[in-house]
Amino acid sequence: MRTRLLPLLIVLMAAVLLALGVPLAVSVAAAQQQKVVVDRIDDTAFFAALAQFVNAPPEPPGRRLETLSRELDSYYEVYGIRVGVFYADDTPMAHAPAEWRLPREGEVRDAFDEALLSRRSDDPRQVWPWQDGRLVVASPVIRDGDVVAAVVTDSPTGQMRSKILYGWLVIAAGETAAMLLAVGAALRLTGWVLRPVRVLDATTHEIATGRLKSRVAVASGPPELRRLARSFNEMVDNVEDVLEQQRAFVADASHQLRNPLAALLLRIELLALELPEGNEEIASVQAEGKRLARVLDDLLDLALAEHAEADLGLTDIGALAAERVAAWAPTAGAKGVRLVGDCPATTAWADPVTLSSALDAVIDNAVKFTPEGECVEVTVASNGDTSTVVVADRGPGLTDEELTRVGDRFWRSGRHQNVKGSGLGLSITRALLAAAGGSIAFERHEPHGLKVTLAVPRNSPTA
Repeated sequence: MRTRLLPLLIVLMAAVLLALGVPLAVSVAAAQQQKVVVDRIDDTAFFAALAQFVNAPPEPPGRRLETLSRELDSYYEVYGIRVGVFYADDTPMAHAPAEWRLPREGEVRDAFDEALLSRRSDDPRQVWPWQDGRLVVASPVIRDGDVVAAVVTDSPTGQMRSKILYGWLVIAAGETAAMLLAVGAALRLTGWVLRPVRVLDATTHEIATGRLKSRVAVASGPPELRRLARSFNEMVDNVEDVLEQQRAFVADASHQLRNPLAALLLRIELLALELPEGNEEIASVQAEGKRLARVLDDLLDLALAEHAEADLGLTDIGALAAERVAAWAPTAGAKGVRLVGDCPATTAWADPVTLSSALDAVIDNAVKFTPEGECVEVTVASNGDTSTVVVADRGPGLTDEELTRVGDRFWRSGRHQNVKGSGLGLSITRALLAAAGGSIAFERHEPHGLKVTLAVPRNSPTA
């Protein structure tokens, strides 16, 4: 979210700075050029004042003209600005440098023609730093109310463009500093606003993975997010209370029903002693009673599995799986099923007791549904971040629709209703693995059978 919010803020701040900086840069350029234009207007006015007395009595014309020419030469030598005084018929009165003449067209000609109309030059068009232009200013020479000549200056703009560029660099430096400050402020602001969101996201993930004790700290952030964090904590507290009540109810109900059920089964056994041996009805009642006892035991185990906290540690998964294979081998052999294991040493973070219970449930299920003469394979492997224990049988397997439901509480395939069980074994396994950060997955085992994969993380949960 920060990667989406921060660019938006930066773009908006950059747009604001550009909206302020561009007019300021244009204003700096215009002000610098206006300063030069005003200076040139003053110069042309001074030369026009000298030129209007040339040929005027009582002084000889030559001396006044000599003074004007000397001033123009000095002006050109000091400033490098071409300057000339021209009569209305383009004849030069005086000019510097000596080879400069009035052109027939262009900016100089336009300014000269405008001065002959008794008007000073309008503001020349703006010269930008990347343009190699010149600045032309003209002023009329008026004698006895008549325009007799015009003074024209043709100035290079290199120095002016350098000053404009320097002003722009100062503006750019200020804009850059302001942008950096704005980015820093945006980073702090987004961090302050989004920190509660990140904490909320992390806590939500922890709760989703089963750590219901996690809560959101509400120490910082905007008031709305602090209020959201408090509401979230209250919601989690309520959910945890409800789940705890459900677990407690299941555990208490299972525990409390076991004693009456045991007494009922004992009475059924006593009643069976008084009936003829082989009575089918009493045998059916005994079978259903024992099945009910198994269901209550599994319900209690499920409630304990969902409530238990995993004691995680670095565990040799291969050794643990090999131990369970050895423990179940006699049971499988008694049924005529071969139980084989490929269990190389590999470590992962798991609760040994929890993982052993999960393996017992899966291996028991595989041996139960594998026909005589077939094989159940237990394979341990690792793929970098995860260690897996795969239990593959060669039983009847499950259809695609059944694979989507396997592991649900009390669910059993319609084809296996005659096999004893409560339908809670795989649900207990899933709860045990989830408490330890693991998972269970089901898929077909070709050509027939079911493949169950138990996965546990190899990295520490606190890493």
